[in-house]
Amino acid sequence: MSTSKAKAKVQPLSDQEIQQTYSRLQNELQSLAGKIGELEQEAEEHGLVLSTLNEALQVEPGRKCFRLIGGVLVERTVKDVVPALQTNREGIKKVITNLSEQYTTKERDFETFKRDYNARPISRA
Repeated sequence: MSTSKAKAKVQPLSDQEIQQTYSRLQNELQSLAGKIGELEQEAEEHGLVLSTLNEALQVEPGRKCFRLIGGVLVERTVKDVVPALQTNREGIKKVITNLSEQYTTKERDFETFKRDYNARPISRA
């Protein structure tokens, strides 16, 4: 009885609408995965720079370093740059967490869609 109620909620779509929705959801998942990958790489780069700068911070905190801000190279000291980089890295990690949650939700929606409409990839021989 619960299956008939679940099927009643599904809107009938034409084959073309099902195909378009399937492709759209698949593209959205790929886009989110790509963005997550980019941000993970950026967080990793921030970590590498921070490990190097932390060594310099212990030895010579007044040492000058250069940072690219909005396409402009600016001169700062290590003690000024390290906190900013840590804040940036934490912000990136929060965005990654948020995007991962969105990905999980979108993936669940996609699986529900595939199950409701019995959708699967078209195999081209």
